[in-house]
Amino acid sequence: MKNIFVLGGTGFVGAHVCEQLVRAGWHVTVPTRRRNNAKDIMHLPGLTVLEMNVHDAQALTRELSGMDAVVNLVAILHGSEAAFDATHVDLPAKVARASAAAGVRQVVHISALGADEKHPDAPPSRYLRSKSRGEALLLHPAGDPWPFDVTVLRPSVIFGAEDKFLNLFAKLQGIFPFMPLAGASAKFQPVWVQDVASAVVRSLKYSGNHTAANVAAAHIFELCGPDVFTLAQLVHNAGVWAGVNEGRGRPVLPLPEWAGRLQALAMECAPGAPLMSRDNLDSMKTDNVATGTHLGLAALGIHAAALGPIARAYLSKGGLVQGMLEVRKHHG
Repeated sequence: MKNIFVLGGTGFVGAHVCEQLVRAGWHVTVPTRRRNNAKDIMHLPGLTVLEMNVHDAQALTRELSGMDAVVNLVAILHGSEAAFDATHVDLPAKVARASAAAGVRQVVHISALGADEKHPDAPPSRYLRSKSRGEALLLHPAGDPWPFDVTVLRPSVIFGAEDKFLNLFAKLQGIFPFMPLAGASAKFQPVWVQDVASAVVRSLKYSGNHTAANVAAAHIFELCGPDVFTLAQLVHNAGVWAGVNEGRGRPVLPLPEWAGRLQALAMECAPGAPLMSRDNLDSMKTDNVATGTHLGLAALGIHAAALGPIARAYLSKGGLVQGMLEVRKHHG
């Protein structure tokens, strides 16, 4: 049985990745600061939960001994420049050094659509620039090449039953009569969380039947669904699929840039994690859609799922059965 270390395995995407890895025959180790954070995946056979601080370089090197591969899913959406660098740059660097020291054979790094490892200072937001710098140190190290294979996966916005994206928009429409929206014209190509998890499994070149020469040679994959939506369309559709306002959703009111930035600033000042930040708006200056310059899900043998039937299944109160039938039909 092959051993894999999954950083960020307790999160929304991570739980699906762990489930699919276990199903594929891997022994999965998931580090977490507190064991209780892993309660949703503890039941998986062949999975070990390890209490540790993943930012501790010495502990990371020690625990990666005997691992065949590492998956890094750790990311943040909001924070200071220092917080973004600590998460998206410093941590991947520690993972790379620890993997090299421990003899790991492959690192799979989950980045973001819009990152640019060749021009890391070019993207418009702190988030994307830090993602770009993290990719750059993995794909183009300053010294000798890393002694392991690196695969970078760049997903668009990820949807699924537990997401904090469409679910949030649907809930807000249950409260407000209309939706004032910053960045309404920004474009996205949403990808299903199960397809992202499948991409992780299939990108592991030592994963038995998934071995393929063209996959092993490719270092970057863009993970996108089949359809492109504006943010306004996604917000409105979330309300429609959730049955808000008798299935009509709420009107979306696009805000001019100055008003959108004021709205984002106000959200940043509110307690807790902001629903929207000015840096999020900066990220949306780059359309979150496939560029076509890298391979996609199809190269990994994955037929990308459409958003509508699946989102309707988990957003609507009465559409769950029909939606699950659509999901089963899509996956045979």
